[in-house]
Parts: sequence; structure tokens; C-alpha cells
Amino acid sequence: MDDMPALQPDLLAPPDLVRLEPTTRATHKPRVLLLYGSLRTRSYSRLLTEEAARLLDLMGAETRIFDPRDLPITNTTTADHPKVAELRDLSIWSEAQVWCSPELHGAITGVIKNQIDWIPLELGAVRPTQGRVLAVMQVSGGSQSFNAVNTLRLLGRWMRMVTIPNQSSVAKAYEQFDDAGRMLASPYYDRLVDVMEELIRFTLLLRDRAPYLVDRYSERRQASHDTSRL
Repeated sequence: MDDMPALQPDLLAPPDLVRLEPTTRATHKPRVLLLYGSLRTRSYSRLLTEEAARLLDLMGAETRIFDPRDLPITNTTTADHPKVAELRDLSIWSEAQVWCSPELHGAITGVIKNQIDWIPLELGAVRPTQGRVLAVMQVSGGSQSFNAVNTLRLLGRWMRMVTIPNQSSVAKAYEQFDDAGRMLASPYYDRLVDVMEELIRFTLLLRDRAPYLVDRYSERRQASHDTSRL
């Protein structure tokens, strides 16, 4: 260690194969929170989200869809606002999340960004998003695009989430749902099934391992310094 003067070697944690295997496994249903990004009466991001929730329920998950109506703009009120508290509690409850946004002017909507902005990286000792698995989806009014899902991936990384490789981007969304709001059979629907299958697998794989996977040297070092001051 002579050539590593900046390192505190007693806090370094090389890979531990034993810790990668959970000593106990959770048996409850995977808990998935779903967020969508439009307040329109016939919101295609909501319809796609509802279709995703049906698939997740069918595969054994417990799902909750957050209704963004009446959620105030970020920082215009306090965190004890009922809708803010509901969203934060759901994020803490979740083991995985699905974020779905329309693409508007080449980006995500303010509705979905507002929800994400209300979820802090930390609430005391609790981190409402860290280590959760994330799937991203978007709907477009025109040709297929990936601007919204790319932005959601960036936000997922910032929120310390594990974003799965697959994603859903539904072009001309107004053609993909029937009058009852159910998604029609198409390659877009097939991709949605792919994404939800992958989300469930990653959630089951990671949820019991998340505390070890997100354990950080920098945080162990900070905790060590805080303890030394006591």
C-alpha cells in the first residue's frame, strides 16, 4: 500500500463472493412503483403504464401507479404535502420502478420531471431510490424516438438506480390503443412484454443484494471520520 497514499486501506472492500449471495431471500411479491408523465384525459403514457402494470401483476409483482394530479410544483410547498408524502412513501416502499414519459419538444415532460424532483436522494438515513431497479418507457405522437428514454436513463443514474438494458419507445401512440385504452397487438406490445419480463428478473436478482452492491468506500470513510470525532 506504500504507493497508495490517498487510500485508507482498512476501509477498502475487495469483491466478496460470499456477500454477493444473500443469506436470506425475500419471499414477498416484487414491489414496483410506476410513474407516468401526462395529465391528459386520454394520456398515452398512462395507458402504456397501466398495460405495464397488468403484465407485472400477471408475473407476480405488486404494483402501485402514482397519480400525478394535484402534485404541486417542486419546492412550492413543504414535503409534508399529502401528495408529496405519498410519492416519497411509495418510492421507499418500492424495490423497482417504471418511468414513462411522452416525448415533448424532444425531451421528457414537466409532469414526470416534477415527480422525480420531489424524490430526494436522501431522507435522513433512508435513500428512496438507491439500489432500486428501473425500467424506462416513452410514447411519441410521431415517428419513433429515444430522446425521452435517454433522459430518463440519465435521471435514473443520478438517482443511483439500476436501469435495465431494455426499454420501450412507442411511436404514433394514438394508433396503439383501442377505445377502451387497451394496447393492441404489435411489435411495440411485444417489446413492452420484453421490458417487464426483464424488470422482474433484475428485481428478483438484485433486491436482496442491493445493500452490498451500493456499499461505497467514500461513505464508509465518511462514517469512520464521523465516529472518530465522537
